[in-house]
Amino acid sequence: MVFSNKSLQFITALLVACLPIATNANPVNDSVATTVETTHEKVAHDTENAHGESNEPKDIKTEISEFINHHLMDSYDFNIMGYKDDSGEQHHVGFPLPVILLDNGLHIFSSSKFHNEHETAEVDGNFYKLHHGKIYKVDSADGALTLDDKHHPTNTKPLDFSITKNVFMIFVVALIMFFLFRGLAKSYGKNNSIATGAGRFFEPIVLYVRDEIAIPNIGEKHYKKYMSYLLTIFFFIWFLNIFGLTPLGINVTGNIAITACLALITYLITTFTAKKDYWGHIFWMPGVPTLMKFVLMPIELLGTIIKPFSLMIRLYANIVAGHIVLMSLIGLMFIFKNWLGSSLSFLLSFAISLIEILVALLQAYIFTMLSALYFGSAVEEHHHEEAHEGHH
Repeated sequence: MVFSNKSLQFITALLVACLPIATNANPVNDSVATTVETTHEKVAHDTENAHGESNEPKDIKTEISEFINHHLMDSYDFNIMGYKDDSGEQHHVGFPLPVILLDNGLHIFSSSKFHNEHETAEVDGNFYKLHHGKIYKVDSADGALTLDDKHHPTNTKPLDFSITKNVFMIFVVALIMFFLFRGLAKSYGKNNSIATGAGRFFEPIVLYVRDEIAIPNIGEKHYKKYMSYLLTIFFFIWFLNIFGLTPLGINVTGNIAITACLALITYLITTFTAKKDYWGHIFWMPGVPTLMKFVLMPIELLGTIIKPFSLMIRLYANIVAGHIVLMSLIGLMFIFKNWLGSSLSFLLSFAISLIEILVALLQAYIFTMLSALYFGSAVEEHHHEEAHEGHH
C-alpha cells in the first residue's frame, strides 16, 4: 500500500496531535518513580495519618531522592523554583495548569485547587485527591484514600486529559518550531532562497538532515515525502532535550509515553508506505528454501515490531539515565559538605552537563537516522529474484 504525500502528512499531523493525550496526565515513569520511592517511603507510609501526612523527619538523602523523583515525574503545575522563608516554610514559584477530567461528564478546573497533596479539590459535586502525581476520586472533602497492602490507592481514577507540564512543553516547542520554520520559509521567498535571521543557523541543519540522513538512507526517488516528518522529529526531540537540561524540571523525552508515541508514528509510516517488495521479504523471502521461509517469517515479522520498540527504549533510557546521574552528582554536593567532595561533585556535574548537551543532539540524530533507515527499507526496490534467475 502506497500513500500519497498528503496522506502521509495527514497521518503525521494526526499522530503528533495525539501526543499530549497519550501522556494521560499521569507520570509514566512509574518504574523509575517506584524505584526511587522505595528508598524513603517504606517508613513514611507506616506513619501516614488520614490525610497522607507524615511526621517522620527527612534527612538530606531522602530530600535529594524526593527531588530526583519529582523531577522525573510529570506534574499538574509548572513549578519554576522553590525556596524556604525564615520560618522554614516552603514556597513554590510557578503557575497552575488546567486539569481536564472525564468522570460522568467533563470537568475542567485549575490545578491550584489541589494546593498540595493533602487537600481535596471539589468540582461539580465530585471530590478528587492528588497522590504522587495521580488524581483519584474520594467520597467527600475530607475523605481519605484507601491503600492496599503495598500502599497503592484503590480509589477510582477518572479519565485524565489534563494539560500537564510535559504537555505544556510539547505545545511550547510546537509553537517555537512553527514560528521558527515559518519565518525560515518566508525568508526564502523574500530573499531569493537566502535565509535570514535565525534561519541562517538552522538552514545548514535542515540541509544536513536532507543530504546526510534522508537521501542516503531512503534514496533520491522517495526521500521527499518523508522529509516533513524527519525534520519535525529531529527538531522536536532536540528542542525538548535541550529544555530538559534547564533547571525548569522538564522531562518530556524521558517520558516513555512520549517516546512510545514517536516510535509508533515511525512504525505506522513505515508500515503504510511500504512497497510489496518489503512485505515479500518478510512473508516469503526470495532465494531461501521453502521450509526456512516458514521459520524466518515470524522472526522477520517480529523484527518489524522490535525496531520501533528499540527506538522507544533507546531515547527514554538515555534521557532518564542522564537526568538521574546529573542530579545525583549535584545532590552529592549537599551530602559531602566539604570543599574536596563538593568541588569534585561540581566538576563531575559540569562534565556530565557538557556530555548531556551532546547527548541531546545525538539522540535526536539517532532517532531520525534510524527512522530514515526504516523508511528506506520499506520503499527499497529489490531485484534478488531477477539476479537469482540470471545467475542460473
